[in-house]
Order: sequence, then C-alpha cells, then structure tokens
Amino acid sequence: MAEQKKTYYIDVGTGHITKSATDSTWSFKIQATDEEITDLRELFDQNYSTEWQNFIRSHVPFLEYHYDKENDAYDRTIQQVYGMLYKLGDEEAKRHIESMNILPGES
Repeated sequence: MAEQKKTYYIDVGTGHITKSATDSTWSFKIQATDEEITDLRELFDQNYSTEWQNFIRSHVPFLEYHYDKENDAYDRTIQQVYGMLYKLGDEEAKRHIESMNILPGES
C-alpha cells in the first residue's frame, strides 16, 4: 500500500520542517511521505554537520573556499535538498527553484 503524502512547510536556511504554515516562517510548501521527510531531514542534518566543519576550517586563513572539500560537500548536499524540494514542491516552489538556477543541468 502506498504511503499517503502530507503537506509540509520547509525553511532551507534553518532546516526547519513543519506541518503548520503558521508555526514559523517557511519558504517552500511540499507534499511528502514520512520516508521522504526522513530523507530530507538527513540531508539537513548532514549539512549542519558540514557547517561546523566549515566553521572550524574558516579559522585556517590560507585555505581558499574553492579548494575546500567541506564546502564542496555542502554545495552538493544543498543541491540535493533543492532537488528534493523541486520534486516534492508545489508549482510556486518549482518556479522559485528554477529561478535560482541551482539544480544541475539548468542554464
């Protein structure tokens, strides 16, 4: 039996996922199963961990951004987040993500 999708509201900046449109600010409205939300939460958690690594690395003045593997990891994960939001999002979310030109293959 297919799992039923529910409406969720997402704030990418904070990694906040909620079922209520009025609990906090949000940027994207999506329809997702519990499993899809778990996957999205794991991506947010992964980026939170990477952000700490980047914070520590930022105190090394001679390492430039484009030579930093933690920044590359963060960039890849944030593309995965936006890919999921694009796949699961409503039309407004899709249009906004398209306008960001963040997903691979867009030009």
